[in-house]
Amino acid sequence: MSIVENSPLRIVFMGTPDFAVGSLKHILEAGLDVVGVITAPDRPAGRGRKVQESAVKQFAVEHHLKVLQPTNLKDEGFLEELKGLEANLQVVVAFRMLPKEVWQMPEYGTFNLHASLLPQYRGAAPINWAIINGETETGVTTFFIDEKIDTGNIILQQKEKIMLEDNVGDLHDRLMETGAKLVVETCKLIGQGSVELKAQQESADLKPAPKIHKETCEIDWNHSMKAIYDHIRGLSPYPGAWTTLVQGGKEEQIKIFATQMESGNHNYNVGTLVVDKKSIKVAVKNGFILLMELQLPGKRRMKVNEVLNGLKLEEGAYLR
Repeated sequence: MSIVENSPLRIVFMGTPDFAVGSLKHILEAGLDVVGVITAPDRPAGRGRKVQESAVKQFAVEHHLKVLQPTNLKDEGFLEELKGLEANLQVVVAFRMLPKEVWQMPEYGTFNLHASLLPQYRGAAPINWAIINGETETGVTTFFIDEKIDTGNIILQQKEKIMLEDNVGDLHDRLMETGAKLVVETCKLIGQGSVELKAQQESADLKPAPKIHKETCEIDWNHSMKAIYDHIRGLSPYPGAWTTLVQGGKEEQIKIFATQMESGNHNYNVGTLVVDKKSIKVAVKNGFILLMELQLPGKRRMKVNEVLNGLKLEEGAYLR
């Protein structure tokens, strides 16, 4: 990459959720010049359908940055406005897929921050899937965008341990901070013209990270105890793993956010609820899953002791 050493960067930042705010914040704190911010259009959300601004837009407005919110990234008007910002680098964190007209526009290219050690876990939900699959290590990667999704040449990577007690929220927050620092380091390398690129190696054992759907979140109590534990923490706090409570001929969905594992032999059928004054256990292969935080229909998320105060379970109740 032929970049004049110490060329002043003019950055357009693209992102939408909280995860992206960390990177934008660090870019500004590093004294880099952000000439514009691209984020999702305002959308109605919640029961009242109140119009909500993205986390990135709120942060950008607070810091007096120019904000563009295109609905169509190929719109001629947007492309002209983007070109008018005269950026020489675009930084993408948790945004959407860009058309070629956009990512090839700046002189120094467009790089993306991805929350995995690419080429592993390409896709929309890398943090969730790393935990669901029981990984003990993940990380963040900066790479130049090309025609395909998450396949471009790698610039930098940073590893991050996954603790057994981590849920998605815990890991998200650490990767947001680690990733933000990596973004700034990547910007500086590009500005100095000292980037060394590494091509992603394709192999048969790559694990994908597709978007999470409702069916992804259903708990299968026939899986191993560790797989169930990982599945639940890999979907907590959002969107939340769910299961069906069956008792008295009725069925209702409940969400489970936190559990513990208890190994041991038993004679219960898988899914059977074992309840005493202090705990709710679910019988699984080779032990029990202890429910620590859950949400009953129409209720808020509660600790198990709160649930026990009002929960009435009939004999033979089970989770399916």
